[in-house]
Amino acid sequence: MDDTTFEDVIAGNHRFVEDYAGPGMTGRAARGLALITCMDSRIDPLAVLGMRAGDMKILRNAGARVTDDVLRTLVLATYLLDVNRIIVMPHTDCRMAKSTESEVHTTILEQSGVDTRSLEFRTIDEPLETLAADVQRIRSFPFIPDNIVVAGGMYDVDTGKLTMYDF
Repeated sequence: MDDTTFEDVIAGNHRFVEDYAGPGMTGRAARGLALITCMDSRIDPLAVLGMRAGDMKILRNAGARVTDDVLRTLVLATYLLDVNRIIVMPHTDCRMAKSTESEVHTTILEQSGVDTRSLEFRTIDEPLETLAADVQRIRSFPFIPDNIVVAGGMYDVDTGKLTMYDF
């Protein structure tokens, strides 16, 4: 690894440390919320929901999909970190909703020569149907307590608006 590869990251951290006074909070979700959203860099989860650091748990992956690892993390969050509400929040203009699973594998193979067919990328055919299925996956997971409220919402990257859905 070249010494300059992460130079900007280290410089940014040095600036951060200069004013750092510690978190002043616990690792629990102060507002009782967990958010599953996409890794898309256009989404600032805290700003979108009007929250601050420490208010919620944020889980991010490609497409805001409810994977086995997301479920594992939600079990920990609900039992150990004061989460009592969960929102699944994908977004408009998502790359995962623009191609089929096969097309993503083909694109990666053609661009890089890497065969990714042993991976499941969980692309999205119908965004609202997928959102409803992911919400239901959490609701029906046997290790998530029955009193946890689970909702789905679609974030519009062009307007900043979150539209909630009653599935």
